[in-house]
Amino acid sequence: MSLQDLIKKELSKWMIAPGPESDVVVSSRVRLARNITAIPFPNRATTEEAEKIFDLVKNALKEHTPFELNLVDLAQLSDIDRTVLMEKHLISPQLARGGQYKGVAFSNDEVISVMVNEEDHLRAQVIYPGFQVEEAFQLINKLDDYLESKLDFAFSEKYGYLTSCPTNAGTGMRASVMVHLPGLTYTNRIQQLLQGVNQLGLAVRGVFGEGTEAQGNLYQISNQVTLGRTEEEIVDNLNRVTTQIIQQERHWRNQLLEERKEDLTDRILRAYGILMYAHKISSEEAVRLLSSVRLGIDLGIIKNVNPSILSELIVLIRPGFLQMIEGKQLSTEERDLHRAALIRKRMRLSQNQGIE
Repeated sequence: MSLQDLIKKELSKWMIAPGPESDVVVSSRVRLARNITAIPFPNRATTEEAEKIFDLVKNALKEHTPFELNLVDLAQLSDIDRTVLMEKHLISPQLARGGQYKGVAFSNDEVISVMVNEEDHLRAQVIYPGFQVEEAFQLINKLDDYLESKLDFAFSEKYGYLTSCPTNAGTGMRASVMVHLPGLTYTNRIQQLLQGVNQLGLAVRGVFGEGTEAQGNLYQISNQVTLGRTEEEIVDNLNRVTTQIIQQERHWRNQLLEERKEDLTDRILRAYGILMYAHKISSEEAVRLLSSVRLGIDLGIIKNVNPSILSELIVLIRPGFLQMIEGKQLSTEERDLHRAALIRKRMRLSQNQGIE
C-alpha cells in the first residue's frame, strides 16, 4: 500500500480534512459520559454485568440508525490494533489496555465514536477538523437523543447524568479543542495564557488528554466543570476563549515574523531539512520539528506543502501505527528508523515544493 493510500484509508477525517481556523485549531471534540440505570459502573461491575452492557449497546446499534456505527469487540484485536485506535483518538489509553466486553463503535469517517465499558458504560464523542465545537455539539446531541431512545440512562433531577467520576456528573459533557500554539511558545507567553485559561474554568492537557504532556506546541483545552452549567454554556465559554486564543496566537506569530524573521526562518528551515533527510528520529523530536514546519507553512515560508502534514504525521509516526504498517513489533531503534523513512516519504509527496 502506498503512503497516499495509507493516509486515505487509515486516517480519520479530523486528521486530513480542512477545517475553519485550522492554522491554530487542529480539531474540535465533544464527548458525553453516560451510564445505564441500575447497573454498577464498569469499575464495580461483574463480568456478567459488563457483558449485559455490551449486549445492550450492540443491540441498540444493530437497529437501523442514521449514524451507521460499527461496534468492535476490543478483545478480538491485537495490542497493536488497540494502540492504533488510541493514537487516532477513537479510544482512551485506559480502553487500549483491553479486557472482556470492552468495545468501540465508530462511523466510517471516524467522526463519531462510542466507547463501551471504559470508565463509564458509554463515552460517545464527535471530533471534527478545525474550529467546529458548535457543529460537533449539534451532531452529538442527535446521537445522544437516539441512544437515549434505546437505553435507559442513569439520571438524577438534582445531579444530572450520573457518572463514575463525580467531576463528570451533570451534563456529563467535555468539550475540547486541540490547538497549535508555537507563536505564544516562542515568545514565552504560553504560561501566562494557560494560567488565564485555567482561571476561566478550562483545563489544559497534552494531546492524549489527562496525565499527558504537551508535545509539538499542541495543547488540548476543555471545560473543567460539568455540573451546574448547561451544555450550551459550556460550548459558549469554550468558543469565546478559543476565539481569543486564536487572535493572540496569530498576533504573536506576526510579531515574530516582523521582529525576528531571520531567526524564525532559520528555525523553520532547519526543521524542514532535518525531517527531509534524517535517517532516524524519535517521536518527540519529530513532533517538535513538525510544529515548526507547520508554522512555516502557515506563515508562507514553506510553500506547496499540505498544512494537514502536522495532524497526519502526529498520528502516523506513533509506535502503534509504525508497527501496524510494518506488520510486526519494532524495537525503539527500529521505530526511529521507520519513522524517519515515513516522514521523508510524506515530505516528498508534494512535488515541486518551494521554499521562500
